[in-house]
Amino acid sequence: MQHIGIAGAGVMGRVLAWQCLRAGFQVTLFDRDPIERGDAAAYTAAGMLTPYCEVESAELMVFELGMQSLSLWPNIAKELGDDIGFQQHGSLIVAHANDMADYQHFNQLVQKKLSPTSEQLKTLNAAQLHLLEPELTTRFKQASYLPEEAWLCSQKTMAVLAKKLLANGVTWHEECTITDVKNHAISTDNEQHHFDCVIDSRGLGAKPQWPELRGVRGELIMLQAPDVNIKRLVRLMHPRYPLYIVPKGYDDLYIIGATQIESNDTGPITVRSSLELLSAAYSLHTGFAEARIVETRTNCRPSLHNNLPQINCSDGLIRINGLFRHGFLLSPALGHEVVQRLQDPNYQSHHTALMQQVA
Repeated sequence: MQHIGIAGAGVMGRVLAWQCLRAGFQVTLFDRDPIERGDAAAYTAAGMLTPYCEVESAELMVFELGMQSLSLWPNIAKELGDDIGFQQHGSLIVAHANDMADYQHFNQLVQKKLSPTSEQLKTLNAAQLHLLEPELTTRFKQASYLPEEAWLCSQKTMAVLAKKLLANGVTWHEECTITDVKNHAISTDNEQHHFDCVIDSRGLGAKPQWPELRGVRGELIMLQAPDVNIKRLVRLMHPRYPLYIVPKGYDDLYIIGATQIESNDTGPITVRSSLELLSAAYSLHTGFAEARIVETRTNCRPSLHNNLPQINCSDGLIRINGLFRHGFLLSPALGHEVVQRLQDPNYQSHHTALMQQVA
């Protein structure tokens, strides 16, 4: 049995650890944070699994990997046997009159890039929208509907993965300082641990070994809105960045997000971002006017120059990074690629830009 050491226990590290266990590997995890909480970008994520919505701004590789993950998440949820907040009710794309050009542009791009897969994009009139989300028809008379898209609860998913990994024999070194990650070895403080293969999934923590990494700041707000009854994920077209409203499915909670700012700043949410997110929510549904602000979150997503993920492979070492704002969307598919490589050192991904052999 091969023994795999994984540096970094964000969503990528945890999903990969689970997939390695299922494939018959022995796994040891290392992370700077406590098991139950931390600064990983995953804790700030809305948990959206929306590959179609990414077509407008991302390469087709993100869509293809996202569709693969979308098919894998229900199986992972079933294997875990616990509530991770997985909901697959589809997503709606809407726009106000001033942003209809952006709405039409989105629809045209999906049709052009994904034909014939684009048949999954359904255009709804007011009556059809009323059947799905009647409370939206007071502001919108049409929408685009993507029935396959889904989301999950990032906090629940991280917690369940941790619980199941520990219950299935993973050794977890929490709150440890990782000083070096190299072929077959992970160094922590004054100790070095040796493995058949090491996987570095530390996100921005890997920047000393992967200098091209940069942070992209994201901010979101959690609202409790008893006057709102929306069941599906809603994307509101916005001229600067994609805005989403994600129903948690309990306690009248909704996540409003997320900004996308070229910055390594992880400080509190700004006034500008707060105004934009809250104004967008109110413009979508007047019931958000009396909502309570439960929480605000900020973090930086690990990104490469093209905002695409990359897997670098060498003897005894695999580095996986650059998931950008697609951590939950891409991690199962990327984990599958890594497990394939562990099982067959000659494995070559059909995504030629994804997996690179390095010296």
